[in-house]
Amino acid sequence: MTEVLTPKQIVAQLDNYIIGQTDAKKAVAIALYNRYRRMQVPEKLQQEITPKNLMMIGPTGVGKTEIARRLAKIVNAPFVKVEATKFTEVGYVGRDVESMVRDLVSVAVSMVEKEKIDDIRPEVRRNVDKKLVKLLAPGVKKEQKQNNNDFMSMLNNMQNGGGQALGNIFNNADTVDDDPDANAEVTDDIRNQRLSVKEQLDKGLLEDEEVTIKVEESKKVGPMDDQMGQMGLDMSGMMDSLMPKKTITRTLPVKEARELLIQQESQKRIDHDEIYQKAIERTQNNGIIFIDEFDKIAAGDKKTSGEVSREGVQRDILPIVEGSRINTKYGPVDTDHILFIASGAFAESKPSDLIAELQGRFPIRVELQDLTEDDFIQILTKPDNALTKQYVALTRADGIHLTFTKESVEEIAKIAFELNNSNQNIGARRLSTVLEKILADILYEGPDMQMGDITITREYVREQVGKIASDQDLSRYIL
Repeated sequence: MTEVLTPKQIVAQLDNYIIGQTDAKKAVAIALYNRYRRMQVPEKLQQEITPKNLMMIGPTGVGKTEIARRLAKIVNAPFVKVEATKFTEVGYVGRDVESMVRDLVSVAVSMVEKEKIDDIRPEVRRNVDKKLVKLLAPGVKKEQKQNNNDFMSMLNNMQNGGGQALGNIFNNADTVDDDPDANAEVTDDIRNQRLSVKEQLDKGLLEDEEVTIKVEESKKVGPMDDQMGQMGLDMSGMMDSLMPKKTITRTLPVKEARELLIQQESQKRIDHDEIYQKAIERTQNNGIIFIDEFDKIAAGDKKTSGEVSREGVQRDILPIVEGSRINTKYGPVDTDHILFIASGAFAESKPSDLIAELQGRFPIRVELQDLTEDDFIQILTKPDNALTKQYVALTRADGIHLTFTKESVEEIAKIAFELNNSNQNIGARRLSTVLEKILADILYEGPDMQMGDITITREYVREQVGKIASDQDLSRYIL
């Protein structure tokens, strides 16, 4: 963690996005800060201190997933959300439980790789801009004479163990690293032209100018990659080392071409082995795995013949939560200190229906409360990403200045709360459904009409959804 936040500071940041649920916020903040505390104790004792995994219990739409996701963003930790119902027992068709750890490592690799690329970006950009200048003001191509001995020399080279010749046959000697000035003559006029182009490029005047570049063909992920990852093999990486890299030609605006070339050039400069090692360390010490629908694998009182055993899935998850070594294509990963957060409504089952060993691995239980009408009002207005703020920003793209009155927000909250009580309770997600229905006409007509200032009033809200909300048969299907 680059910046260590105290539990109070973590909760304060979560408050910017999530309304209420103070107990849950405190619990996750303490669990996270305990990781910092662990790193301060003697190294011998560090291995003995395991994370206190959490189990969040509460209905859908009250903020369980959002708390975990925001938590990971606040501390810049690798995070994955998985659904327990997607896993099946070993031996059955479906994803095996170890895939959650492999997914987490992949997230960590992407994070570390991005940080490394950001570090070298200024230097890489300078080199890429030099290349763009040459492409925008190309030299005069020289005539290439076909050398009949080229193919024979390639064959001789291959017989002598030279691998480079194979790449030349596949790529027709056309590689990404080609200098635009190769086989071209640069005259004084072109040099002067390039000075002018460079000046315009530095000022940002050529961002929309089109340029043709050669880039590496994107990697295609095969169905075997995930299976090979289980054995610790990087199938795509092995194929890349055996097969030469193919290039494709693309014509793009300068701003897009620059980003592609920066990514491509950066990939050649960074040390991938170092990135994989750091990513594994970050996964092991800071990783967070959020397992949703945890209640669905609790046995409860129901047993259906022919159904894949839910208890079997629990027993497959148990060793990972307890701490085990998982093979990934980036290297083995120990799960001893990964933080696991389980989540479920537990409406038809209870945590005690889980196998005893798994219950013991989630010692911290937090119950999240149903959202009230007042909570809905705050959710609509208070957070940095409040729904009303999102719609105001979206409609501004069409030149519309949208305003919600205090009374309209209260009416939206009231309707959403009543709908949750009369129909299935889906928590704060109901607000999105109601708002989308209220603003449907504005969002549809907005791009074609100069609407200017629009104020959403209580009367407008009632006019759009009032009748639907009061009709249970209609609201059940529409809202």
